[in-house]
Amino acid sequence: MNAAPFYRVEQKRRGIRLSLLLVATIALSVLFLFAGRYPKPGFTFPSDWTDPMVNTIVLQVRLPRILLALLAGAMLSASGFTFQMLFSNPLVEPGFLGVSQGSAFGAALMIVLGTGSSVLVQLSATFFGLTALLASYLLSKRFRFGGALLRLVLSGIAVSAIYSSALGVVKIVAEPTKDLQDITFWMMGGLWNATWNQIFSILSIVVACLVILFCYRWKLNLLSLQEKTSFSVGLNPKRDRLILLIVATVGTTLTISITGLIGWVGLITPHLGRKLFGSDSSYSFPASMILGSLFLLLCDTIGRTLLPTEIPIGLLTSFLGAFVFIVILSLKHQEGKA
Repeated sequence: MNAAPFYRVEQKRRGIRLSLLLVATIALSVLFLFAGRYPKPGFTFPSDWTDPMVNTIVLQVRLPRILLALLAGAMLSASGFTFQMLFSNPLVEPGFLGVSQGSAFGAALMIVLGTGSSVLVQLSATFFGLTALLASYLLSKRFRFGGALLRLVLSGIAVSAIYSSALGVVKIVAEPTKDLQDITFWMMGGLWNATWNQIFSILSIVVACLVILFCYRWKLNLLSLQEKTSFSVGLNPKRDRLILLIVATVGTTLTISITGLIGWVGLITPHLGRKLFGSDSSYSFPASMILGSLFLLLCDTIGRTLLPTEIPIGLLTSFLGAFVFIVILSLKHQEGKA
């Protein structure tokens, strides 16, 4: 029996579902432009666009936040998907090799030094995030236990612990009434300081990282196999893995240098993408990107509209992400028993 017609039909169905998901995300993005606490809580569609307050709130406050949520969600999800496939581990996320801890240390260090420059905070977070990846890679070459992937995992654990300890020292010396509070809020994550300048400062590089990862998506299934198998089909596993790790890390560090630490997005959305679109990364990878944007968009909108004071987005992603994670694992367990 020829399976080609069935495969083409399934491809068409996945393409339609992917298009609908993208359209839904765009539609919600437009709708959430009018969600907030001005002129009253809830959804309010302005009747007078000549009001300077309306233009400022919608175009200078809400629109940059929504675009940053979409961009950050896509980047974190793409990085999480890439890490999970490269390490053949569904519990991996962008901070797996100490990247998040290194970025947190870099941002906290620059806050304590009192530069007052958001650009320097971004550069410091990116620099130390990349040094964490480099340190993990170099340490894995020195270790003599296990295979290449296991050594990289173990070195990432060690580097994460080092940067976490260094971050603790920075918190101790931070000025309690200002610097320590800034560090705490940065680590909880948030989009309240999103501006057009911040978006443009990372837009070109983050989009380039997303494009590279998207173009490499068909290789992810092959790179998740054993190295000998990947090499036998014409890939260079070491080179391709290194390229993808660097690209995913650069995009992640640049993103969290602005948004702060946002957990669970890169862990949960790849699971949802594969759950809805199967294991073929040609469809599940872009689906994960869209789901990441949608998830972060929903969390940010809830965080800025639910209460009179804003809820840090990192708290919402952790709460909702943990709940979704429990549901996913429960469903998989039931399927396994069936």
